Amino acid sequence: MSSGFTLVELVMVIILIGVLSVLGVGLFANRSAFSPLLAAQQLNSAALLARQAAMAGNENDTVTVSDGGSSFTYSVGSIGSWSIPKEGTELTVPGGLPLDIQFNKNGAPVSGKNLELSFIGDSRYDICVSSLGAVYSGACQP
Repeated sequence: MSSGFTLVELVMVIILIGVLSVLGVGLFANRSAFSPLLAAQQLNSAALLARQAAMAGNENDTVTVSDGGSSFTYSVGSIGSWSIPKEGTELTVPGGLPLDIQFNKNGAPVSGKNLELSFIGDSRYDICVSSLGAVYSGACQP
């Protein structure tokens, strides 16, 4: 008596794995779940770029976030601007958009207050620009 799997059984298992993987990819292919994270990371990067420019002596480099209808547009003074698609993501910010954040030579926001922003879509990501100039993910600490 021989032991092991027959060729037919092995082929059926390979076909079954292929079918399940094709069906399973659809569960992870939803880009809108990543949009709030991407938008939050882009704002974080833009704010840090403007902060570094201000500490280097160029305090005119203000971060501006605006709503372009189907995209968020980020600009950092004279450095440049870029857009990313919203894909169902909304930004909640005190005062609404466009949002301007300017840093002083010490790297702190000129407003002197904490600023909390929330990107909301299939998931939620908060960004805090603290009164001392730290830019981090999560809610602002009092």
